[in-house]
Amino acid sequence: MATSPAAVRDLGYELKELGWVSDLLVAGSLATGDYVPRISDLDLVALVDGPVDTGRQAALSVIHRRLDSGSGAGFSLGCVYVDTATISDIEEQHPTWTHGQLVHRVLSRVTRAELARHGYEVFGRPPREVFPAVSAEDIRAAARAELTGYWAWAARRPWIWVDPIIAELGLTSMARGRHALDKGELLTKTQAIEQAHAPTWLIDQLSARRRGEAVSSPRIRTAVVAWLDARRTVARAKRAR
Repeated sequence: MATSPAAVRDLGYELKELGWVSDLLVAGSLATGDYVPRISDLDLVALVDGPVDTGRQAALSVIHRRLDSGSGAGFSLGCVYVDTATISDIEEQHPTWTHGQLVHRVLSRVTRAELARHGYEVFGRPPREVFPAVSAEDIRAAARAELTGYWAWAARRPWIWVDPIIAELGLTSMARGRHALDKGELLTKTQAIEQAHAPTWLIDQLSARRRGEAVSSPRIRTAVVAWLDARRTVARAKRAR
């Protein structure tokens, strides 16, 4: 915990006090060493003793709102709450705090791979004692699932790519997906920007934003580049099934 941002440490203290959260694990860029303060999200996974019912969800919402207005302000602190009895179910949706609200999402195969390869514990067991080791083929399967799932849905909706957040996330996700399919390895976001299928001017702008610089990209041109890249990459992933 000593090397974690204050918001992560504070969440750890709060969840320990509840008594029914057994493990708090770190995934994402903080686990892979690619974390950029106030640019990267903080991606956590909490393992819970028993179902996360409405009462527990209410308690978690109170904690997260307090942190989001305190030590977590501006840090995009998110956490997936997984009932340990359902941890092996890839399709199970779990209460997830993200961007100021509680939603329900699966614990993706990519996040599971990040935890198995790079994750560490804030408290509780090391991730490698919870999640099985992943092979190169496991990572390829995770990438195919992401590309042919959400990103296939997004590629059929060109209008959503005008959102700069979707466009940028798409470009880096496509680069990560291609690398996983080719190499069976995970790629950080910084590395993904370098491998994005985009014009040099756009890669330079993505890199500048990753460094925290206030640089904007032309919305329509960026949307078209990102959407076409997604269509190509999703089609490739479908052929690779």
